[in-house]
Amino acid sequence: MSLGGCIILVAVGGILAFATDWHMQSVNLDLVGWIFMIVGLIGIFVFRSVGRRRRIVPQGGTTVVEDERDKHF
Repeated sequence: MSLGGCIILVAVGGILAFATDWHMQSVNLDLVGWIFMIVGLIGIFVFRSVGRRRRIVPQGGTTVVEDERDKHF
C-alpha cells in the first residue's frame, strides 16, 4: 500500500468515526472508522520505516573508475 492509500484510510476512518450519524443494524460504523484509522497509521509507519532503510548509504563503499580506453571501442 502506498503512502497515499494510507492517508486515504485515515481520512475515511475519521469521517466514519466522527462525522457520520448513520445507524446500521449489523455494522458499527464508529468501530469500522477506528479500524480504518489504525490500519492507515500502521501503514504510514511501515512505509516510513521501509523508506528510511532504503535511503541509508553504507560508508566506505567501493568506487568504480571508468577507463577512458574502453569508451573508444
